[in-house]
Amino acid sequence: MTTAPLTSATPNAPLRGRRSPLASVGLHVTLVVASVIAVFPVLWVLLTSLKPPAYATSTDFFKDTTLTNYTNLLNDTPFLTWFANSLLVAGLTTVVGVFVAATTGYAVSRFRFPGKRGLMWTLLITQMFPVAVLIVPIYNIMSSMGLLNQPAGLVITYLTIAVPFCAWMMKGFFDTIPREIDESGQVDGLTPFGTFWRLILPLAKPGIAVTAFYSFVTAWGEVAYASAFMVGDENLTLAGGLQKFVNQYGAQWGPMAAASVLIAIPAALVFLFAQRHLVTGVSAGAVKG
Repeated sequence: MTTAPLTSATPNAPLRGRRSPLASVGLHVTLVVASVIAVFPVLWVLLTSLKPPAYATSTDFFKDTTLTNYTNLLNDTPFLTWFANSLLVAGLTTVVGVFVAATTGYAVSRFRFPGKRGLMWTLLITQMFPVAVLIVPIYNIMSSMGLLNQPAGLVITYLTIAVPFCAWMMKGFFDTIPREIDESGQVDGLTPFGTFWRLILPLAKPGIAVTAFYSFVTAWGEVAYASAFMVGDENLTLAGGLQKFVNQYGAQWGPMAAASVLIAIPAALVFLFAQRHLVTGVSAGAVKG
């Protein structure tokens, strides 16, 4: 009895997963167009910051290129004060937000306690209210506590935005860490907080990175609360300071573009620091959240 020889593939059979030349060209064109659309506004702002005032609204990007907008911004405006205020508020929001979100997420992931379901619903519902609804009651609360025009008031306000989302995400991330690790910590005599701090937290670096990034960006780029709660050049953050360049009589596009470029640098650095953890942290927090 004879059998036909086995072949690895039929010559005329199409290879699975291989795109046609037309589909490949279409995909690359789409990616190039999307990249241009994403980069163009950033590039426009960067080039505008290098133009003299006479060409601020023109398309002559490389005519009389100068750094005057940057020097004027740093020397003739309180930009460095605004920058320091924003850095203080964003830094405190990030540190406190990470700690509160991580401990809250760990507690609702590992322990059963009265009010747990209500707490989870509260964290979820608080994310549904827009700023326009919350700004007046929060303003009244901060005013009654004497926290208006104080960095602490902004930090507390931003924590109400960042912590609910981050706690939900951290809870989902802690759900993916085996409970056997907690049990091994208890066998070794660690307290619940000791187990969390020494065993669980080092394994949660991706979730911590996402929480830190979200908390920082929330405080760094927020405008509505910063404009309503802070007055006076010495107290303004960058969000409020940028509004000084635009008034009813006109706009100083060059300095505002230069300020926008400088403002983007810290956010970009934080993103570069956290980027290798972002996909892992977000996906882990979403799977079992």
